[in-house]
Amino acid sequence: MSLSFDPKTLRELAELLSDTGLSEIELAEGDRKVRLVRTPPQVHAQVIAAPPPAHAVAAHLPAHAPEPAVEPKADPSKHPGVVKSPMVGVAYLSAEPGAAPYVSVGQTVEAGATLLLIEAMKTFNQIKAPRAGTVKQVFVASGSPVEFDEPLLIIE
Repeated sequence: MSLSFDPKTLRELAELLSDTGLSEIELAEGDRKVRLVRTPPQVHAQVIAAPPPAHAVAAHLPAHAPEPAVEPKADPSKHPGVVKSPMVGVAYLSAEPGAAPYVSVGQTVEAGATLLLIEAMKTFNQIKAPRAGTVKQVFVASGSPVEFDEPLLIIE
């Protein structure tokens, strides 16, 4: 595909953003690069909540209430085995609708094995395992849009 910045091509890219629900598309060829970003409409509503009166809160709490143990959710993008999306597109876990997924949680994969497909600009791109290991988590659903650098799955 030759990159051109004519209005027709830009319109087609904008339609792709709208049709897929993606927030941006970036294409590069040689030293030419085009990036389209769709921003959500601004909401001008303002919500103001007044804090409850101090005496009302104190009346409902026991004197020595232990703090609930809240375990912070681990950021999957920081996991050493995370496989991130190399592009913006639509993820597909199988080769065709109704077919078995390429991988599933608990499955052992070899380096270079196909994990899933990402459709971008009507081209299906195989996302391959960067290393051998076991699939621990899958973060995307088949047919869901993915952003660049978004965690797709974890291989340990």
